[in-house]
Amino acid sequence: MIVKAGDTLYGIAWRHGVDYRELAKLNGVGSDWRIEVGQRLQLPHAATAKEPPRPAVANGATSARAPDANRTERVEAPPRLEWPVPPRHPAVLTKPGGGLGITIDGESGQSVTAAASGRVVYAGNGLMRSYGSLIIIKHSENWLTAYGYNQRLVVKEGDEVSAHQTIALMGANGQGVPQLYFEIRRSGRPVNPLEWLPTP
Repeated sequence: MIVKAGDTLYGIAWRHGVDYRELAKLNGVGSDWRIEVGQRLQLPHAATAKEPPRPAVANGATSARAPDANRTERVEAPPRLEWPVPPRHPAVLTKPGGGLGITIDGESGQSVTAAASGRVVYAGNGLMRSYGSLIIIKHSENWLTAYGYNQRLVVKEGDEVSAHQTIALMGANGQGVPQLYFEIRRSGRPVNPLEWLPTP
């Protein structure tokens, strides 16, 4: 693929469901993760891979073992994740743009908060139309969260954020219903957020 204006390494990796580190290594991208408009990037074969099996979960604790037996990389346990908006109604599992996330009902303009501390690695609306205005936060080398359907973003790329910090104001989905779209990715692949968030 060819890098276009507004593309970032994290954004491309997110769009294709691959680990940003694999994408960087495959294309000789340095530790600053910098890519240039017009640059040709090769995508890892994992871009077409299915979601790995989820780890066992017991009493709210998560396993830190690798997603499958063929993967030698140790994936650390995720940070303690909190709901980015209060779950007033049952969250609905959905797959916009081929991802795997949940939609949470709310009110237009209400605060959307970071599920855990981390660094904003994407903030904009050019990634995929189905996500609308989107924020991606990197919590560790293996764990990312994303927040879509936002009305307004109040953080920018590179910002360090803390858990519960307001990062955006809630917007609406494609049908005009006030909602947040929320996604968690482990090593580039989406996992079911309902298995990682505390019980409402």
